Formats: sequence, structure tokens, C-alpha cells
Amino acid sequence: MSSPQLSTDLEKLLVSTKFAPPRIGSRYVLREPLLETLARERQSRLVLVTGSAGFGKTTLLAQWRQRLMAAGSQVAWLSLHPDERLFASFRTHILAALGRLGMPVQDDLLLAEDDRDQIDETVAAIVNNVASMDGELHLMLDDYHHVEDPRAHQLVQKLLDHCPSNLHIALASRALPPLSIGRLRVMGQVAEIECNDLPFSRSETRAFLDQNAQGLKLETDEIGLIHDQTNGWPASLQLVAIMLKNRPESRANLRNMAWHSSDLQNYLWEDVIGHLPEDMATFMEALSICRRFNAQLAEAIAEEPRAAAFIERIEDENLLIMRADAGSRAPWYRFHPLFNEFLAARLLRRGPDRAAELHRRASQWFARRRLVIEAVRHATLAGDIDEAVAIIERAVPGSWKLSYLGPLLHLVDNVSLDAIATHPRILYLGSLTLAMTGATPRAGTWLKHLDGCPVTDARARAFQKALVEATIAFQRDDIAECLDQLECFDANEAESAFERYVYLMVRITALAVAGRGRDAVDLIESHPTPPDDLNDDMAMRVSGCRVVTLLIEGRMREAEALSTAHYARCAALHGRSSTSANLAAASLAIISYELNRIDDARELLASRQTHRQTSSPQMMIWATLCRARLDALQESADTALAFLDRQGAYFRSLGLHRAAAHVDAEQVRLLLAAGREEQAGNIARRLCDDAATPTTASLAAEILMLRHLVQARLALAQGRLDDVLAHAADARTGVGALMRTQADIAASLIEIMAVERRDGPDEALVRLGPLVRRGAGLGLVRTFADEGKPLHRMLEKLYSDSACDETMRRFLSDVLGREPGSERGGVSRSADAGTDTPLTAREVEIVGLVAAGMSNKRIALTLQISVETVKWNLKNVFAKLEVSSRYDAMIWARRQGLIA
Repeated sequence: MSSPQLSTDLEKLLVSTKFAPPRIGSRYVLREPLLETLARERQSRLVLVTGSAGFGKTTLLAQWRQRLMAAGSQVAWLSLHPDERLFASFRTHILAALGRLGMPVQDDLLLAEDDRDQIDETVAAIVNNVASMDGELHLMLDDYHHVEDPRAHQLVQKLLDHCPSNLHIALASRALPPLSIGRLRVMGQVAEIECNDLPFSRSETRAFLDQNAQGLKLETDEIGLIHDQTNGWPASLQLVAIMLKNRPESRANLRNMAWHSSDLQNYLWEDVIGHLPEDMATFMEALSICRRFNAQLAEAIAEEPRAAAFIERIEDENLLIMRADAGSRAPWYRFHPLFNEFLAARLLRRGPDRAAELHRRASQWFARRRLVIEAVRHATLAGDIDEAVAIIERAVPGSWKLSYLGPLLHLVDNVSLDAIATHPRILYLGSLTLAMTGATPRAGTWLKHLDGCPVTDARARAFQKALVEATIAFQRDDIAECLDQLECFDANEAESAFERYVYLMVRITALAVAGRGRDAVDLIESHPTPPDDLNDDMAMRVSGCRVVTLLIEGRMREAEALSTAHYARCAALHGRSSTSANLAAASLAIISYELNRIDDARELLASRQTHRQTSSPQMMIWATLCRARLDALQESADTALAFLDRQGAYFRSLGLHRAAAHVDAEQVRLLLAAGREEQAGNIARRLCDDAATPTTASLAAEILMLRHLVQARLALAQGRLDDVLAHAADARTGVGALMRTQADIAASLIEIMAVERRDGPDEALVRLGPLVRRGAGLGLVRTFADEGKPLHRMLEKLYSDSACDETMRRFLSDVLGREPGSERGGVSRSADAGTDTPLTAREVEIVGLVAAGMSNKRIALTLQISVETVKWNLKNVFAKLEVSSRYDAMIWARRQGLIA
């Protein structure tokens, strides 16, 4: 790089490292989505990257610098320091940075006195010289928040106002700089990367940990846990990676491991709040008791009349704060989770009485506004159990919601039965809460205490007891008992909407599991959700039951549209981590896997352990099998088998025999595919023993069906073809009463593979054709694909057969992993093939805003939806159009005439 055109030796007095960015090694994650945004906006006059300490602003600019230089642009870099807070030093370093690109700089300008004329003279010199230079020139100023002198800001302002077309200025700062850029924004000359854009995505977190925690094979759930704990904050991820490398044993305690590092605490103190006034730091500590806060709540908790001004400063300085709902007139905020824990740890040093008093104030504030969840939570944390009970009793029956289970469970865990023995409503709701969360023994104990309470309405009490007993049976997978308990009651007998929706959810799901899908659908349709309850979290769980009935019957294509919309609504209304969103995500993951959208399925299941541990047995079965199959595809059969071992032991510990049988059947399939027949035989014998264990009729039928399916697979591997046909026929007979379409097709495929070996390929293909057509209609791609090479060879022959129609060929293309329209005569799926669009109106609307150059965040604000919903819709667009980028989707939509 050339030196500045100086006649003096002044450059020797400047620190050369200020003019070069940090080296970007192989262990840095390329921020491709952000780099794409910057590439689209590269002609902007100003690029503004603002974010908290440690969020990767410098790294992003350094990566963009490399891209620009590779494209032939010239880039001047200046890393600012507190020494450059004053105008003279700032101006000298700006000129020296530009001089390194060959711009002539006169000594008298560098050494001039500090007066206003020198600002204009400096701007004129830069503008005139840059305008005469060839090519695009980018001036990058890192850590601009160190600049304090108003004259320095005036210099940058004038440069922006008079910028030649080939000069582009990029600023990285912790706070929004005091520049007037409204006019430039209107002209489309400002590109902004904000603090909310900088955290790593889940995939970037995975890539970072793969590169920086080498030697540790982290599982998807572990990566998801780290990502959720750190919120993708690069600085904390770096420290977690170091701890994992230095102390691999800390992996067993991932949830709390970050706080074993004094480095992170020192970093937060020195780089984030160390410079703040004492009263403001104390204010932030007080807010650490809240999961979210606004100015009014903050003022009440901290008793600080300057709360609004403090929050404004915290936000302006990007002190690890983010808006919880950006669209509100009185916005709510939250701190980064690790920063919140840091502040909470500092608060504890002031003694337990201080924290208890803050919680008491928060509880009173929330209770006055009838915000039950937070009111109960804070009352409990304040140690005021009587007040927590009183808040709950005031909230029932009419306003009780699914989201209240958390605070009620928190209360249940912190009080004795004796303390609330005289509160029948709390006893009832407590037992129902325990049952719904899988703590069935405690639920039964609480329910017994309810018998000792006075009864004013015998029928209402009978309904309550039946609902709890049914829920306990449901969680124990005793479907017959569950249905028997509810048989004599109707949903309309429920005292509250919450109880009504619990009744419907439990009974609909139980009917579907029992193979009574038509009865389940009738119950759904005969109890429509009132318009006022459409966004109620429990009502949304009931609406998700329609997806469950479709899944049980293997109708994946029908389930996909319902499930996609249902998950998007749950995540948008109640948050990605809500119970309703977790369950909806599990269903959608299962559908995505079956439709061969492997990455989507993995992403949906990541960090959602609850549906494998505490949701309904049916959901736990599906989620477990989906996770194991993903592991087998993306990791190895051994990884999947080890996971199934753990889950099988867990199911047996809970007495969930049906779930354990499904795990055994999956292990046999994987072991036989790997040629490990002896191990498969051992597990098959265990499954036979389980099938002989006395259990309920419905469970016994399904376990027996799985046993026959496993025996058919084992007989096929051993060449006992007559036994294959006998066991497959018995399995299919068992399927009939249970409506398990996927098991029926699996048994039929095993049967066809035996027929091929016994009677020849022609007879097998005759049977295979109708089965493929049936699978295509249902969308059971992986059901066919997972049967392995022997079936694949038969499907290849069917694909080449002249009798194979377009629908079958498309389906077989998905099963065999081949592009349709290939050498075997498939039909091309060109984007221009027709005018019918597979996109929904909302998806078309989002693609149109993408074409307008909007970021996901701006699209979300424009449509008044969450950023998560925007991302989810774009993923669906990519999958439907079989493209991989926003640009490709935009081109497709333009060709179709959907957007201008």
C-alpha cells in the first residue's frame, strides 16, 4: 500500500496499526447475509453499523473491506481510539488514512491551527482530491463512538453533504453518531446495520463453534442451547468456545457454564457499564429482576423519575438492550440474557432484602394492570406467597390461560400443600398444571387433597376431577382410561375457556391416537373457537390438534399448509419459545422431514427438548423418531442409535411402553440397514417381550403391530420370505384399526421387496406402482426413501417405466434425490412453466418488499409482523420455488408477473 504524499516525516509519528483492520483468520464466520446487504447498498454515501460491545462490528467491516478490495475498490481504514476524540488528532488521522491510498496531503493542512475555516479547507481538499481519483473509494472509520469533539462531527457531516459520487463512508459505532442524515435516508443513500441485525443466526453459531471448539463434536441441541443462552452474541460465544476447549468437562453444565468465566464478567464491567454514572448502573441492576420492562415499570421498580431518560440513553448507547416489541407506543425492552444475569449477580451483592423489595414493587405494578403471569412470578420471588395465591384466585376462572401455568408451577414448587389446603381453586389448577407438565404422581397427590375441600356444585367438582384424571391418563399414554374419564362430560360444562380447551385438546388427541380420526375431526368441527379466542394460547393448541390427526393418518401434504400457518401464528403471537410454538414446531419438523426438507426439520427441532421430554407421549414419539432419522442422515447411524438408547431408557423409566416400542423398531431398522443383524435380533426379542407385557388394549394393538413389522424386517434380512409375508400381513391387519398409514405402507414395501425376491421384479413392480401413487398423494417421501437401496433399485425401474405418469415421476424424483426432467424422461419444473403460483398472498407480498430492497426487519415493520415470521415465510418461498436466495425468488416472481 502506498504511503501518504507528505513532505515531512509525520507518518512516522502515527501508529501504523490504526490504518489496518484486524486480520480475519479462518476461524471467523463469514457474515454472508450481512455482507449481501452491504453489497446491495455499496453505492450508498453512508454505511452505518451500530451495536453493543462485542457484537462483531469491526469484523463485519473488515470482511466487507476484503470483498470490496477483491472487487477492485480502494479502501481506507482507520481504527479510532480515545486519543482521537478531539478534532486535531481526528483530522490528522483521517487525512493520513486517505493519504495511504495516494491522496496528496499538504503539511500545512495537517499542522494547521484548530479553527472553523480548517474544517471547510479539510473537506474541500478531501472532496476535490477524491473526485479526481479513479474508481470507488471507501473510507471506513471503526469505533467512531470514541469521537467527542463537535468539530470532528462537523467534518464528517460536511463530507457527507458534499461527498463526490465515488466516495463512500462507513462508520462502526456503539452509539448512533450525532449526524443529520435524515435527508440522506430519504434519498436512499444510507445503509444501516443495527444492533438487532448483528447477532449470529443459529447456523452462524453452529459454524463458529465448529471452527473454534475443534475436537468437540457438539450435538445440535447443545449448539441450540448455547445459541439461546448467548442470543448469538459473538463475544460471549468466543468465551464459551474457549471454555469448552480448555475445560471439556464443562460441557455437561452448558446452561450455566458462561458464568464460570471471570473474563466475561470483567468484559461486561469494563466495556459495557464501567463508564456509566453510579445511579445509572444501579438503575440497570434494579431492572435485572424483569424479563422485560418499559419506562413506567422501570420508574415504579427503581423509584427513579428519570427512568425514561435513562432507558433512552441505554438504547442510544446500545448497552446490550433490545426492544421486545418495536411497534408499541410505549415500547418494552429486555437486556441480553447474559448481561441480565451479570446485572442480577451485582444486585445480589446488595443483599436479599433489596431484591425482594424490587420484586414486591414489580408484583404490585403488574397486579394493578391484571398482568397475572408477571404479578405471580414477582410475588413468589419476593417471598409473598399469600399475595401470589390471592392474585391467582382473582384471575380465575374466566381469564385463566395456558401461559399462566408457568407462574402457577413456580408457586406450586415453592409452597406446601398445607399452605393452600383451604384454596380449592388453587388445588384444582395446581393438579391440572402438574398433570399437563408431566408430573403425574404429584398431580394425583394434589387431586386427592381436593376431596377434602367443601363442595358447592357436585357436577362441577366431578368435571374437574375427571379432567385432571383424564389428563394424567393422557400423559401416561393410557388412552382408553383418558377417553373413559371424559365420556360422560361435554366441553361446554367447563367453568372457564381454559378448562374447555384442555378438555378438547386431550380428548381430540386421544381419539386420534386411538384410531378414531373421524370422531376427532367431528369434535373439532362441533366446537369452533370463538373469534375473541382465536389468539388464545390454549385455543391455538386445540387448533393444532387438526394437524395431529392428519399426521397420525400420514396425510403430510394436507398437514403441511395447516402446520406452516399454525406455527407462524404461534411464534408471532406468543414467541418462538412458547409452549404453543414448541409443539407447532415439532409437528412441522416431522412434516418437513417426511417431505425431505431436512435442513428445515433440523432447524425446527433444534433446542426444543421439551417436546421430547414433557409433551404428550405421541409428540414425544414423533419428535424422537424425527431427531434420530436426522442424526442418521446428517451424522451417522451410531449417533442415531446412541440417541435412541437414551430415549428408550427414558421412556421405560416413565412406563411409556408404546414409545419404547417405537424406539426399538427404529433401532432394528437402522441396525439392519447397517448390516448388524445380531444386534437387531437382540432388540427385536426385547420388543417381543414388551408386546407380551399386559397393557391396555389400544397400546397392546400398536405394540403388536410394531412387533410384526420388526419381525418382517428381520425375516427379510435373513431370507425367510414366507415369514416376511406373514408378518407383514399381520402388521397391516393391526394398522387397520389404528389408521397408521405410514406403518401400513412400510409393511407393504417390505412385502413387495420379499415378492421381488420370490416371484421376480415384474410382479413386484405391479404391486409397487399403486403404492407409489398412494405415497405421492400423501407426501410420504422419506417413508419410501428410508427403506434403503433394495427398494431404491425397484423405484429406479419404476421411474424408467413408460407407465410412470408425471405425478409419480415427480414423487420418485424426490425419493431418489434426482432432479426431475433428467435423462430418464422426467418432466421439467421450470419456474416459467405456468401461471399458477404456489405462493400465498402473504408470500408474494413479502417477495415484493424484498424486490424493493427492504431488509427482513423493515419488511416486518411494514407488514406489522415479527421478523421471525418474515424469515419463516421466506424459507417457505425458497422451498416452494426450489431456490436458495432472495434474489432468485425475486427473479422468479418477476417472470411470473407477480411483482413489478
